[in-house]
Amino acid sequence: MDVQDAQKQRAALPAHVIEVGDEPLVRPERDSVGGWPFLDDAQEWPSCFCGEKLALLFQLDVPADLEPFGGDHLLVFHCRAHNDASEPECAGGRLVPRYWDAPQLPYPRPFWRILLQRQAALPAAEPEPSVRALPLTLRPFVDAPNDRGIGAQTFKLGGTPSWAQDPESYTCACGAELEYLCQVPEGMEFAVRPGLPEQPYSVGPDAYGMFLGNEVYLLACPAHCDPAAVWPVCQN
Repeated sequence: MDVQDAQKQRAALPAHVIEVGDEPLVRPERDSVGGWPFLDDAQEWPSCFCGEKLALLFQLDVPADLEPFGGDHLLVFHCRAHNDASEPECAGGRLVPRYWDAPQLPYPRPFWRILLQRQAALPAAEPEPSVRALPLTLRPFVDAPNDRGIGAQTFKLGGTPSWAQDPESYTCACGAELEYLCQVPEGMEFAVRPGLPEQPYSVGPDAYGMFLGNEVYLLACPAHCDPAAVWPVCQN
């Protein structure tokens, strides 16, 4: 790689740090931890294979400068009764068809649902019952990767992932190369309401985690072949 290519590789990409507020929400907001999910009209609140309605961990509107996902609404759901890492299933060099529903051994289906939707105009009638509803604020920042091509290790949209291990890439079942969208830092906690059952392998009874607390990188299909065409890469 020549100097020009190296400089290009280290160039800062559009990025937004995601900040969690302290004041509980009392009304629907499109950018939130928990709260009232903004789902497309045809989209039901997703459920786990165990029958539990999945907990809405967070949702947000993707800013316009983060193409090809600008204008999408991102929602991340996770089961409060199941907590594990994700394992991709591939065939012929691609993720298998409907990989968002493919078995996650030893489970028959995934214990999460991640959605990118564009027709979500109205909030659900009821809020997420488990996770405390808190506001999210998106703030643009310069995410210039270091000499190893690693970006900021924070809760963010866009920019460059801070891979904890080797970078991972996947081809969607539709043939498009998945593109990095969002990073959730290792050990991120989502505060829950008092008196709820403790999530397995979580930090305690007052918070839920996702994917065993791994650092999570959300890779999404730029062709928008399906609202659920998002793969969560887990590393630590």
